[in-house]
Amino acid sequence: MNINTNYQNISDSYLFSTIAKKVNEFSKANPDKEIIKLGIGDVTLPLCKIVVKALKDASEEMGVKETFRGYGPEQGYDFLREKVQAYYKNHNVNLDIDEIFISDGAKSDLGNILDLFSTENTVLVPDPVYPVYVDTNTMAGRKIVYIDANAQNEFLPLPDESIKADIIYICSPNNPTGAVYNKEQLKKWVDYAIKNNAVILFDSAYECFITDKELPHSIYEIEGAKNCAIEFCSLSKMAGFTGTRCGYTIVPKDIENGLLNKMWLRRQTTKFNGVPYIIQRGAEAVFTLDGQKEIQENLNYYKENAKIISDTLKKHNIWHIGGKHSPYIWLKCPNNMTSWEFFDYLLENVQIVGTPGSGFGKNGEGYFRLTSFGSRENTIKACERLDKFLK
Repeated sequence: MNINTNYQNISDSYLFSTIAKKVNEFSKANPDKEIIKLGIGDVTLPLCKIVVKALKDASEEMGVKETFRGYGPEQGYDFLREKVQAYYKNHNVNLDIDEIFISDGAKSDLGNILDLFSTENTVLVPDPVYPVYVDTNTMAGRKIVYIDANAQNEFLPLPDESIKADIIYICSPNNPTGAVYNKEQLKKWVDYAIKNNAVILFDSAYECFITDKELPHSIYEIEGAKNCAIEFCSLSKMAGFTGTRCGYTIVPKDIENGLLNKMWLRRQTTKFNGVPYIIQRGAEAVFTLDGQKEIQENLNYYKENAKIISDTLKKHNIWHIGGKHSPYIWLKCPNNMTSWEFFDYLLENVQIVGTPGSGFGKNGEGYFRLTSFGSRENTIKACERLDKFLK
């Protein structure tokens, strides 16, 4: 037996595992202090009522012989794929149903999609970046090159012709920074990918937070994108499915004359048994008119949380972006503190947990991420603590 030695090139623990360890150690040493977590991007509001009803109804179906279902189609049931198809149509994007693949979340597919590509490919990621992009490629042994995202380019880097890559990761609205590409900026990336015969892996997990009609929800709103981009989305943030697990991946048939679409179908039918029927019925309810209405109420709740955090930071002249079209607020650590110094500072002094920017890459050093996914009560309480302490 020989092990995959590429695992020796990644850190021993995932960023959020390290955070959890630090928080647990502090809690044990200070059991009387209440900790407010504004770090990991997990939702706090429950599933919408219409989704819960759909889950219950589907569960009842599984207990009746005539409506029981066993193995389903690995690419997803048509009733859900058609709903996703219609959702994209609302953004003026036309998709064939067999370009839509239902998954258990964007995180899984962003790693699994790499089965389709040679380990000889060079991967381009922005820095700072969601750690999964880097870790999954490091595990496979691919060469990774970085493009700088920083305050100078508003954390929205554009293509550099001197950099050649085969696989390009783009996340918009971005995790961790909350920055959003406009159509003109995405067109430059599409043109770059086509020129270099590269594929864009586009993470749109936070598109539901976009409110500006001029900003794209999907990369397929950009001319030429179907020739070079695979899109990943999730119901985790849109509908609170972080613990329920459902998302979708779009693999256009225009890429490589349909080869990648066929390969992904083959991969899924071999390595994936599909998302449970019950979960897909719940996801179907997400895309109904009533579902979208209920979900928007939840999204507005998180957006208000983001505004509360942003207003507090503005009051103390702390530079930050995000929050408007994203659940994340990306701020500059005060007093030239490093990311982990600020993490410890907040934990020890006001018992607030955020995410150190350095955990997302070298350009994240000196920055910090807060999330609006907490409860309203905890968000207000955290901001009151910050307001008093920062005076």
